[in-house]
Amino acid sequence: MFGPQAVQDKVGADPTGLPFNSVIALELHGGKPLSPLVNAGAIATTSLINAENTEQRWQRILHIQQQLAGEQVALSDEVNQSEQTTNFHNRAIAWLLYSAGYLYCDAMEACDVYTRQCSTLINTIELATLGATLAAGGVNPLTHKRVLQANNVPYILAEMMMEGLYGRSGDWAYRVGLPGKSGVGGGILAVVPGVMGIAAFSPPAGRRRQQCSRSKNGGIGR
Repeated sequence: MFGPQAVQDKVGADPTGLPFNSVIALELHGGKPLSPLVNAGAIATTSLINAENTEQRWQRILHIQQQLAGEQVALSDEVNQSEQTTNFHNRAIAWLLYSAGYLYCDAMEACDVYTRQCSTLINTIELATLGATLAAGGVNPLTHKRVLQANNVPYILAEMMMEGLYGRSGDWAYRVGLPGKSGVGGGILAVVPGVMGIAAFSPPAGRRRQQCSRSKNGGIGR
């Protein structure tokens, strides 16, 4: 099991100030991805999961997604198949990480599992539940089960504040002042620590994975 310090050493914990799929940060920092929330860092983080094979690695990720957001979270075979046949850029990122020594399993296995975790389906209530779990220090407010160690949650929220909206994270922090995360599918999440998660879904996302809508709904408190 890897803690926050290992993630900082092996992946990084700094904003890139660049698009989510940029390879420029890798070139500028000796192949280190800098943040777990950009593609390179997420692929590297996926490779850190202790697993004996691809399926075990994937099931561990899916299980934590379900614990965080709800048991209905599941892989979309249609989305996954589409992404697996077009993810050439992420494959290149995986090999760059591997060549620089910042990938900790087979490059294509890491890319495969990363693509699967990007292909799960989640609705607004489930996304808000995920945020509420973070707001409650790692305890899911609906199941009352501890999902994350309490001392790890501040590190997750710090990453969301620094890099959760990629190149617009600074603007988000200045205007909203809460840890947030956007996604290309149109979902956006904000966490009010100790209070609630706020989620909205309003596609289309912008070219930099920012949503066009400023509305917020689907809040779930502790």
